[in-house]
Amino acid sequence: MKKITILFTTVSFILFMGCKTKQAATTTSQSSESAVVYKTKADYSKYVPVILDERKTAIVSYPSPKDVFYRGKLAYPLALDNNYWLDNRGIGPHAAFLKLTYEEYSKLNEAPKLNELMNMILERDPFTEIYNLGARSQFAHEAAEINKLIKNDGLKNFTRIK
Repeated sequence: MKKITILFTTVSFILFMGCKTKQAATTTSQSSESAVVYKTKADYSKYVPVILDERKTAIVSYPSPKDVFYRGKLAYPLALDNNYWLDNRGIGPHAAFLKLTYEEYSKLNEAPKLNELMNMILERDPFTEIYNLGARSQFAHEAAEINKLIKNDGLKNFTRIK
C-alpha cells in the first residue's frame, strides 16, 4: 500500500510540473513576440516571406500553408507611415518574398518543394531597413504608437537589424 501511495504521489508531481512547464513556455513565447518594423525596395506586402541562408542561396525556413495566419487572419503586414510595415509573419535580414500571395499560399494543400520555392522568389534582398522594437506587448495601440516613433525619428533608438 505504501509503494502505491509513493508511486501515485510521484506520478502526480511529475504531471503537475509538466503542466506548469508547458504553460510557462506558452506564456513566454506569447509575451516575447517582437515588433519588427521594416521598409522594402518595392511593395511586397501581399507576398509570403521565406528565410534564406546567409549567402541567400538556399531556403532554410518556410511556412506551411496553415502557418500564414496571424490572430486568425492572413498574416499581411500592417501598413505604417513613410512606407514602413509592421511584420506579422517572421521577417528578418535573410527573408525573401515568394511570387505567391498569402491568399494563394493559404489555399495550397501543402507547401511546394524547396526547389519550387526557390524558383518562386521575387527578390532575394528586398529590405532597405529592419528594426526590432522589442516586445510587441509594450504597445497598447501598435499602429498609432509606432507611427509616432516613425514621425519623431524614434526608430533609431531601437535595434537596427538591417
